[in-house]
Parts: sequence; structure tokens; C-alpha cells
Amino acid sequence: MDRIERMKELVELLNKASESYYAKDVEIMSNFEYDRLYDELTALEEETGMTLAGSPTLRVGYEAVDELPKARHEQPMLSLGKTKEREELRDWLGDKKGILSWKLDGLTVVLTYEKGELVKAVTRGNGEVGEVVTGNARVFKNVPLKIPYKGKLILRGEAVISYADFEKINDQIEAVEDKYKNPRNLCSGSVRQLNNEITAKRNVNFIVYSLIQAENSPENPVEVYNSRKGEFDFVASQGFTVVPYKEVTADNILDAVAWFEEEIKHYEFPSDGLVLTYDDIAYSMSLGRTAKFPRHSIAFKWADEVRETVLKEIEWSPSRTGLINPVAIFDPVELEGTTVSRASVHNISILRSLKLGIGDHITVYKANMIIPQIAENLTDSDSVEIPKTCPACGHPTEVRAANDAESLYCTNPECAAKKIKSFTLFVSRDAMNMDGLSEATLEKFIGHGFIHSYVDLFHLERYKDIIVEMEGFGEKSYQNLMNSIETARTTNLHRVLYGLGIAGIGLANAKLLCRHFDYDLDKIRHATVEEFLEIDGLGEVLANACAAYFSDREKMEGLDALLKELTLEKPQTDANAQILSGMSFVITGSLERFSNRNELKERIEAKGGKVTGSVTGKTTCLINNDMTSSSSKNKKAKELNVRIISEADFLEEYMKGEN
Repeated sequence: MDRIERMKELVELLNKASESYYAKDVEIMSNFEYDRLYDELTALEEETGMTLAGSPTLRVGYEAVDELPKARHEQPMLSLGKTKEREELRDWLGDKKGILSWKLDGLTVVLTYEKGELVKAVTRGNGEVGEVVTGNARVFKNVPLKIPYKGKLILRGEAVISYADFEKINDQIEAVEDKYKNPRNLCSGSVRQLNNEITAKRNVNFIVYSLIQAENSPENPVEVYNSRKGEFDFVASQGFTVVPYKEVTADNILDAVAWFEEEIKHYEFPSDGLVLTYDDIAYSMSLGRTAKFPRHSIAFKWADEVRETVLKEIEWSPSRTGLINPVAIFDPVELEGTTVSRASVHNISILRSLKLGIGDHITVYKANMIIPQIAENLTDSDSVEIPKTCPACGHPTEVRAANDAESLYCTNPECAAKKIKSFTLFVSRDAMNMDGLSEATLEKFIGHGFIHSYVDLFHLERYKDIIVEMEGFGEKSYQNLMNSIETARTTNLHRVLYGLGIAGIGLANAKLLCRHFDYDLDKIRHATVEEFLEIDGLGEVLANACAAYFSDREKMEGLDALLKELTLEKPQTDANAQILSGMSFVITGSLERFSNRNELKERIEAKGGKVTGSVTGKTTCLINNDMTSSSSKNKKAKELNVRIISEADFLEEYMKGEN
């Protein structure tokens, strides 16, 4: 293939990858591969003296999408020249003083203030035109809406989401394929929301890295700075968060880079390198720009620590949505100070592009020094077979294409992996209380075929040799898990009923069922809808749900098998202590004598009472320390003539003065 044809191919590949990454938040190639192809294209452009129309080397970012208004930047935003050589930074700086700071990996946003108020926020877009996200910027976690300075102020910075918030938000997303690949993707989607209520919940931070304009006039005096540090001090004085930086010279810049290299292991926000800029503003502006880059700054990208290893297997990990994710397992290697032995391959498209085969020699690295990735396959045997059956249930799989990427799915609607939520509920604290079986661990065990039913949870010792070798486990963790499972064998009936996941039957209703039928499971199993309706507060929908569950032959066979693993203890109840039997309470507002509402709720239920979430005509009283509150529950109680009493009055009147 001649050089021009190769350039055309690279332009198409890179643009397709960029569109997927920036506009669709779908990764169809690794960052490592993208950088390699980009560098190849750059080299070919230099060799040929030719730049093709549409080349990504001419662009700066994604094109603005149609859903948000667009605005032109007052100053075009250019990409920076980059290097991976530390000594090149020192040579570039020469005898000048510089500012070395994080190159944050989020979404660039430009803020404009007038008369001390935020009036406009625009994303980077393509460098000349961006998307207007003013409403979203107003709910960024740390952006001041009003500032002391009253002149026109324009700031450029990076919207970022911390690793901690990224993990927290991802944990709340059930579908694996809907989870965000990294904080940058999450941040991009959060900043570009049409509804800023969603943005507000994402804890987006804005970190300033450049002062673009500070209008100076007699009415709005501002000291004229000729240093980047001076600008940062001024910006910080207005209440903004400034990117962490170090003042450097040629003598200490290598030490400063080493400091950042160590600090990135603990830094809360994602960074894909550093930026070095001249401190002397007049000097840096006098340098002008090249055809592509300004000369006042240069980006430093971490030279990825790459290690060669051998691919041992591809682990296929099923999820609750049916998606089966390929995970590469390889001989352990040391990367960035930790031992790594596995890396996500993301989807079938990436798996095929890497041409993986068991026994292949591969190189691995950590993207942004954090996330393990495969860099290259040195063998290219391309022999990994896509499984035709699901490892969790044995049913057929199929490859489906979406957003330019192919992924593998299980076709069985009853696959155990799709029931991960039911297993998570069963082992939860209020159910069987099996400590050590997080949702992530359950997914691994189901993916390996260890768990098909609740009974299997009590026989994980069959897989000890495999479990102790799994990431995050070892002999001690395994033994702790076994001890927890053994303890869970002795339990109460209401915990079991709650853990079964009967539609609408939470812990409180499970206790109601048990108390009504005197903890006799046989009576519960053979009760009719009419008998369930006799339970105060159960209602027709829940009564039908209970009757339907206990009349399901397959479910009852599973329950019989489960009961063989358990010893059920009947709680000792004192009939005289059930002083709240038949009463219904609602709790709202803050409490003074209990640490939370659940603690008071448990105390009421222990006395035979019931706690509900809404006020009805059957409510005995509403417990609210703020009896004059205009809350919806207080209003409803007044409408229905339901008493509103304080926590102290409730304890005195209904609990015989208990504290």
C-alpha cells in the first residue's frame, strides 16, 4: 500500500474512532492504538508534505451535536504539541521559568463572567464552535455563580469527575453495557446533558487552567500580570479552583515531573499527562504559533510503562443484561508499582482487532497509569474462539452489532447471570447476611458457572482451588467467606422470605407474614389469596403476588432444596410486649433519640407495630419533630385528621417512656 492510500485509511479509522469516543461514548479502539495510528499519520504527513481533507491532525475535538445551542469562541482553541520525552521538556524550556501542571482528562469548558455573574459556558467543540452548557455549568460542584470582580472575565478550564464519584455512579447503573468506560466519558455525558438536574447529581468539578481575558477599566481595575502564576493567584482569589502546578526551571523540571508521576497514583481526578507553559506571558505570546499548535505551551504524555507477557486465557464474563464481556488473563507483570494479571478487552470488535490467541505474546500497559489495557499482540495468532454457549447457563450466544461495535450476548432469558439482582438480594444484610459476596463477586462466580441456584451458594467449597487464585481473593478471604456462609445457615424465616424476592414483599411485609402465620412456613405456603388478605396492610396486589409465588411448583422445589441447607429459628415473642399490634405509623423528618429512621422502625416492629411510607386514613399517627412543617406528609395528616406527634411524645405515649 502506498503512503497516500495508507493516509486515507488512517484518516478514516481515526475519525471513526473519534466519533464513537466523543459523540457516542463508545470505545472501538484503545487509547494506545489510537495514539499509535495518530503518530503514524503525523509522520506520513510530514514525509509527504500533504494533509488530507478531514485529517484528525487538523481538528481539535468533536463536532458540536445538534441538541445543544452552539456558540463561537472569542479565541480559537488549539491543540498542543506533545512529547513523551522528559528531556525534551527541559530543552523546550531553556533558560525561562515555566509552569508545570496536570493535563486533565475531562471536557474543556470556557466560562464567561460579566458584572460578577456567570453568563455563558461553552464546551470546546471543534475548537472554534462549541456547545452552550451555561445551565449545566451553574450546577458544577465548585463553580462560583457570583464573584467579586465585576469586569468581563473569561476562563478556560476542565470539567472533571473524580474516580470516587465515577465508581459510585457506575455502581448505580445495572446494565453492564450502559456503564461508563472511564471518568472522561461520564463527564462528557454529564456536562452535555439537556437536563441539568442530572448534571447536578454527577458532582462535576471545574478546574481552571487558563485566564483568557480580564477586562481592565477604571471601573473594574485588575492588576496587569505578566506571569501565569500571577494569573492563577488572581483567579484563585475569585473563588475558583486552579489546576495544581509547580514553578519550574531547567534545573528542577525533571524532579517536578517525577513528583507528578508519583502523585498521579493518588490524584483524585483523571489526568493523561502534564502541560508546560512559559510563566512570562509577554514572551510566550510573542512566539506565535505553528500551522497546528501554539508555541507558548507543550503537552507531556506519560510514556506508558509497557510489559510483555503471555495470554493464558480469555475469561467470558456474563452480566445481568445478557452481555458477555471478554477479559484477558495473562501471566502477572509489574506495572506502575502493582501486579497486573487481567485486562478488559471490552467487546468482540476490539478482541478481533487485536487478533488474540491463547499463548500469544502480548504487551500490556495502564491507560493514564491506572487502567490495565492490552497494547499490542506480538504473535497475532487470531485463534480465540467466540463461545457459542453462555458459560453461566449453557444456552446459545449471539454476536450483536451496535454503535460500530460488536458484542456477545446470551440468548437465554432465564440465564443465572441475568438474575444477579436476585442473588444480590438473597445474600444481603437483611436477608441471609452472607458477608463477602458483593455483587461484583457474585458476577464472577456466576460467570465461572459456580452458582445456578440459591443452594449453590452453600457449596462454594467445591471451587476452593479456583476461588483462592481469583483476583481479590486468597486463603484468608476464602475462609472468611466460608465462615460467613456457615453462619448464614442458621437464620429466621422472615429473612428467608425477604431474600426470596417475592414481588412487593420487603422486610417489613415478610415480618408481617411470619407474625400472622406464627412463623409456620407450611401455613404460608398453603394460604389462599383470601387468607393473605386477612393480613392488615397487605392488600390485594401483594396477596395475589404471595399466592402466585407459593403456587409455583418450580419455585417450591427450589425452596425445599434451600430449606435442607438451613436451620430456621423462631423468634421468641412475648405477647404482652406486642403493645403496638394493629397500629400503623409514619416517620418523617430528622430524629433526635435514634440514629436514623430504620432504628425507630425496628423498635416499632418489635412491639408489633407497622411502619409505612405514606399517611392514610388507617395511620395511627405521624411522627415528626417539626409538627409545624409544611411538608406533604404533614399536610396529608391534617387533611385526614391524623395526629402529628413528636418523637419524645411518641416514646412517652406509645412505648411506655422507653428511650
